[in-house]
Amino acid sequence: MVNFKDFDFAGKKAIVRVDFNVPLNEKGEITDDTRIRGALPTLKKILADGGALIIMSHMGKPKGKVNPKLSLGQIANAVAAALGTPVKFAPDCADASTAAEALKPGEVLLLENLRFYPEEEGKPVGIDKTDPAYDAAKKEMKARQAEFAEKLASYADVYVNDAFGTAHRRHASTAVIADYFDAEHKMLGLLMEKEVVAIDNVLRNARHPFTAIIGGSKVSSKLAVIKNLLDKVDNLIIGGGMGFTFIKAQGGHIGDSLHEDDLMDEALGIIAAAKAKGVNLALSSRTVAADSFSNDANRQEVDIFNIPDGWEGMDAGEESLARWREIILASKTILWNGPVGVFEFENFAHGTGEIAKYVAEATRNGAYSLIGGGDSVAAVNKFGLADRVSYVSTGGGAMLEAIEGKVLPGVAAIKGE
Repeated sequence: MVNFKDFDFAGKKAIVRVDFNVPLNEKGEITDDTRIRGALPTLKKILADGGALIIMSHMGKPKGKVNPKLSLGQIANAVAAALGTPVKFAPDCADASTAAEALKPGEVLLLENLRFYPEEEGKPVGIDKTDPAYDAAKKEMKARQAEFAEKLASYADVYVNDAFGTAHRRHASTAVIADYFDAEHKMLGLLMEKEVVAIDNVLRNARHPFTAIIGGSKVSSKLAVIKNLLDKVDNLIIGGGMGFTFIKAQGGHIGDSLHEDDLMDEALGIIAAAKAKGVNLALSSRTVAADSFSNDANRQEVDIFNIPDGWEGMDAGEESLARWREIILASKTILWNGPVGVFEFENFAHGTGEIAKYVAEATRNGAYSLIGGGDSVAAVNKFGLADRVSYVSTGGGAMLEAIEGKVLPGVAAIKGE
């Protein structure tokens, strides 16, 4: 595989898949430019070498239809400001040959939202999977997807994938397009390389003790992740809403707390597997309960096995946090995905904020820490700790699938796996 840093883009046109799926307000203004800033080292390197740059991305979920509210034209000026150079805009990503051919070294072209075309995602439109004609429709769409990817590839000499957030999808622009470039002319961008190295650091090169902190609302969304981690970690901290399924499965009374009855057997299986593998499974012992799902609800800290009827667990209690702090500070490798409370409510964000502080403290003491997932990232950013952890992942879904042990199509297409 070609190393991006060593490649000379002088005189070449590079088409780069980035993740510019940035949040916009009602005026079409960017409210968080983290993803744009994350791609800048890759984009600027190409320009500095004397290459021409073609940028492609998706935004939102237009479902294969043109939606002006999701047009990348809205962010062209912001991208130009970030790059420090004018950015031309192609209003149709599949009809940009003339604009691409005219592009000179040092110039930049931004393509319109890839997902305005159903071929990008490669899913049949307007037909249910149960329809007898679905298989034929799927085959036809795959052929159309290949044609779409070939069209995108025709714009450039080199393909660079720097969109880790979509690396777990076999889309036209993230994987299929790589088929139209030889091994010497396709590569991972600097951001993608960082993401891949960060995941390798925790899954393949972890120093022990290795602690994973898994939070969030539902066990179902993290079940495969937890199972895969049981063969790798020394400590597994489970918090947030998903923890109540584990408590109820053990006979606890959880009041009105969020839980998944159909996964209680799975929860018991994880508890047994952790014990058999010698993994310290650290569930919450006390919780901050509320009498309604509201920031202004009445609160009380209770034993997590005895939450009163009419109350629901909303945040980790101090006893739980103290135990988790001890585990985290003794760790050499830390993976954190998901909040340990209802982080969107200020009055129930304390536990997640404390976890962020513990991870930062452990990192300062020499641990390697990888943070991924929207609320986990929001926590370290909110408390100004993003620069005090080892790495903050830009791709929650992709990171989770990598942790599950799955091959990421966007990476495999470059590596030839």
